[in-house]
Amino acid sequence: MEVTVAHLKRGQKGIIKEFSEDLIPIKLLELGCLPGNEIELVQVAPFRDPIYINVNGSHIAIRRTMALQIALDLVDEGQNL
Repeated sequence: MEVTVAHLKRGQKGIIKEFSEDLIPIKLLELGCLPGNEIELVQVAPFRDPIYINVNGSHIAIRRTMALQIALDLVDEGQNL
């Protein structure tokens, strides 16, 4: 199973790997939702939609359907960078 933004737990981070479809809004790309950038799940609203994420210091709210299309590689918090 591929990990997406929608699968993250609060505070968990991942590196954007790819998009499932080419339907990602330009505004998300402008805000830094690009492959290779780190993304962190900030909060999930009641009823699991929308999802609040942090990308490049910007807090963004996205729909769950969009979050399911952003594939990630999970970041291990125990790594020394």
